[in-house]
Amino acid sequence: MTQTPTDSRTENEGTAVEAGTKATERFAASGKLSKVDVSKERVSLLAGALIKAANDIVEEHQVTYEEYNALKAWLIKVGTDGEWPLFLDVWLEHTVEDVNSQDRPGTVGTIEGPYYVPNSPELQTPATVEMRDGEEGTPLRFSGQFTDTDGDPIQGAQVEIWHADAAGFYSQYAPGLPEWLFRATVKASDDGRFEINTMRPAPYQIPTDGACGQLISAAGWHAWRPAHIHIKVSAPGYEPVTQQLYFPGDPHNADDIASAVKPELMLDPRPRTDGKGEEVVYDYVLAKQGQKK
Repeated sequence: MTQTPTDSRTENEGTAVEAGTKATERFAASGKLSKVDVSKERVSLLAGALIKAANDIVEEHQVTYEEYNALKAWLIKVGTDGEWPLFLDVWLEHTVEDVNSQDRPGTVGTIEGPYYVPNSPELQTPATVEMRDGEEGTPLRFSGQFTDTDGDPIQGAQVEIWHADAAGFYSQYAPGLPEWLFRATVKASDDGRFEINTMRPAPYQIPTDGACGQLISAAGWHAWRPAHIHIKVSAPGYEPVTQQLYFPGDPHNADDIASAVKPELMLDPRPRTDGKGEEVVYDYVLAKQGQKK
């Protein structure tokens, strides 16, 4: 079903402040802070190390007051623009993910990023995600199977999928797009198989008209992310895995601004035998909860 956007603007007319504010609000409402139980000793260790690292930079690079005040103004702007989720997810989350998944066997994961939306429409496999009439891009059929580390099929598995459109924009973070465009939760069959019909997404630049874009411009970096499909897979009794799956040949696979590309996450798209676009097969091996390498 195709929904009519309530915002009359086009997706290109969205702003970094709007997207950043939505990302900040969604994180605040996510409940990810509700289970925080960190000892004073751990807080002191981590906060102290961060503060020391910042002071070491000042000494090592002889930071001037002009540079210090520019940093202060920029940090304030990051908050005003609501871009702390974007900043942290682009430049820090990949290392946090590596540390937290290093002992988990099975399928490799990567960062979630700032544009995840929970409770997307539930569909049964084979499924087709929300699309507009005449949606631009190349049709893509994404399929696979869930097994455990012993090779046995997993029951009750699901795939949450979300990605940008052919212009590089995400629903609920850009104006003029249907609410659940390219977002769905697909329930696998009893033998762990799934099939999802969607469209191949495009590479895109992270928002450049806000504080993060200001940093990128000042440092002479680029803002590009390679084309990717976001995936979050789960099953009762198994460790969830969050991914971004990439396409070979993208010029920014090697210099992704978010440093989130891994060889294990590269897809192998092939022409469909019916001539209707491409297909990829990607299987998932999930570890039981608490299972270690």
